[in-house]
Amino acid sequence: MASLVFSATLQAQKQIDWDDLAEVTFSIKYIPSFGAEFLAPTFSDHVLSLDNQEVSIVGYFINISPGENAYILSKNPMATCFFCGAAGPETAIELQFDSAQSFKMDAVVSVTGTLKLNPDDVEHFNYIITDCKAQPMK
Repeated sequence: MASLVFSATLQAQKQIDWDDLAEVTFSIKYIPSFGAEFLAPTFSDHVLSLDNQEVSIVGYFINISPGENAYILSKNPMATCFFCGAAGPETAIELQFDSAQSFKMDAVVSVTGTLKLNPDDVEHFNYIITDCKAQPMK
């Protein structure tokens, strides 16, 4: 008699919100290669525990560079987002999808993927979600 043996690992994503990501402080750091000052994050222990974890978060979808697949999830709509100076860098997440997305600007979406913390690379956001999947909220 044959026996069937298998192993399954369930990894559920962790639902986070913008308050979780607000647990960060910033200091000014000069980057010689850019000849400019940037905000350098210091993440709380709670935020550090989210690094490389599968998470899900709801926010406003922003296509920052149409045609280049450059997307952001923002705590706020475009008119009051980080780029407009109305909020801090902790209110925006860089989204990395495998394919182009067709959500309208400021669509409210739920995004699931792997959260990566970025303390050093000023060419990317401090928060990045890779392997993104997004669904519109109703």
